[in-house]
Amino acid sequence: MSPTSPARRLRLGLPRRVFSQVLLMQLAIAAGVAVLATGLFLAPLGDQLDDQAMRRALAIAQTTAAQRQIADDLRSSKPAADGPVQEEAERIRRASGAEYVVIMNKEGVRWSHTDQDQIGQVVSTDPSDALAGREVMEIDDGTLGRSARGKVPLRDIDGDIVGAVSVGIEYDSVRARLVHAIPGLFAYAGGALAVGALAAYLISRRVQRQTRDLAFSDISALLAEREAMLHSIREGVVALDRAGRVRLLNDEAQRLLGLGAEAIGQPLDTALGPGRTTDVLAGRVTGTDLLTVRGQRVLVANRMPTDDGGAVATLRDRTELEQLGRELDSTRGLIDALRAQDHEHANRMHTLLGLLELEMYEEAAEFVGEVAGAHRVTAEQITEKIGDPLLAALLVGKATVAAERGVVLSVPRDTALPDRLIDPGGLVTIVGNLVDNALDAAAGTAHARVEVDVRTEGRAVVLRVRDTGPGVPSGQRETIFTEGWSTKEPPAHGKRGIGLALVRRLAERQGGSARAGAAPEGGAEFTVVLPEALAQSELAPTEEAR
Repeated sequence: MSPTSPARRLRLGLPRRVFSQVLLMQLAIAAGVAVLATGLFLAPLGDQLDDQAMRRALAIAQTTAAQRQIADDLRSSKPAADGPVQEEAERIRRASGAEYVVIMNKEGVRWSHTDQDQIGQVVSTDPSDALAGREVMEIDDGTLGRSARGKVPLRDIDGDIVGAVSVGIEYDSVRARLVHAIPGLFAYAGGALAVGALAAYLISRRVQRQTRDLAFSDISALLAEREAMLHSIREGVVALDRAGRVRLLNDEAQRLLGLGAEAIGQPLDTALGPGRTTDVLAGRVTGTDLLTVRGQRVLVANRMPTDDGGAVATLRDRTELEQLGRELDSTRGLIDALRAQDHEHANRMHTLLGLLELEMYEEAAEFVGEVAGAHRVTAEQITEKIGDPLLAALLVGKATVAAERGVVLSVPRDTALPDRLIDPGGLVTIVGNLVDNALDAAAGTAHARVEVDVRTEGRAVVLRVRDTGPGVPSGQRETIFTEGWSTKEPPAHGKRGIGLALVRRLAERQGGSARAGAAPEGGAEFTVVLPEALAQSELAPTEEAR
């Protein structure tokens, strides 16, 4: 026979399944508790029974000593089996169920005893405490064996001690009571153990369903894999409980949302603050691939509810993709404009060729200057008024695109922006988005025009972008700043509705504002105020300093 394969060998030790291990552990705990409770009950029970027996013996002795006739008979008679003291003691013994009732004089000589041969003999145990006026409770060995005893002094009518009374309760009866209580106690313990076993089984079955009958090693491996996966993937993962509290944030989610580990356990509204991102993650905005802006990042969010009432949301960073898409849109717009002006350009080239062939060189040079001069003049005008090189370069490029699309992009004469911007990149993003939207709105209209007005008020920068497009209805002048809102068809690279939301977010991050209104000559006017956009300038010295 071939040796038994390892997979078929008998497994020793604990079972692997969570259900079995939990059941065994709970049964062991229930059995241990039952045994411990039984032991803890039995341990003091013996002492309690001993105490009860001693107190019973003491009570009988006190009752016997309270009979003054016994003290008188003790003085007036001799110790005898048929004496009055013996008869009264035996009557009390039979009535109380005591093992013995011994009455003695001050020398310890018995006047009564269950064994009549012991009458007239000195007691076997020391009666000095009782003869000294003290009451005694004890368990001791005597002529009748081990017993629970109570001893009290015997006083006459004047209160003088004339002897003592000793009453004994058979100790075997105390032990019998203890033994008799054990079966009942074990029955109760067995019943409690059975109830505990049933409860353990039911709980284990519930654990089995919740853990899907997996082994502890499988659960541990799943948790390890989950941690590795969550912290290695390049998508943000946010888990919420049924109360809307954050219970998990992986590394990418912390980076995209700008949160730390301290956000775990906080309500989502507290951790993120109000806004569309919070509404999307909380499920107040429904849909798939929802766009939202967090800081300067454009995020795509998806949310999936879980069986326990919570939810798991995933976040993808598409900031760079959105920027590339906008550049692609601009490039396509420029290409379309170039195609539209292809014939005009060809006519200009034919005109220039004809002038050269006719040897009209001065006219040809003048014609070329007129064509190229307009672009150069525009660039010079912009750079004279806009001191920041990034913003100036942006406007020169936008002016060229606008010209190709048949739109005039102008900068008013009183426009002035010094080269002291704290965050030029942010202002470039704001201006770029507003100008792109203005060009889209104005293109194709009569006398199409876009005006970019930049002014400074102390350290504040006030930007106004006007166009000759159809304008923004008054009821939608706040809605247009919501992420995902747009009146245009989605481009090929994704979705619209990000630019204006990003403009407002960048403005509010600097403590400013962005709002939409109507231009004086029709169309739309967007105003952005950045309170501290300029670096502190060097102040002129005061008269005192001079």
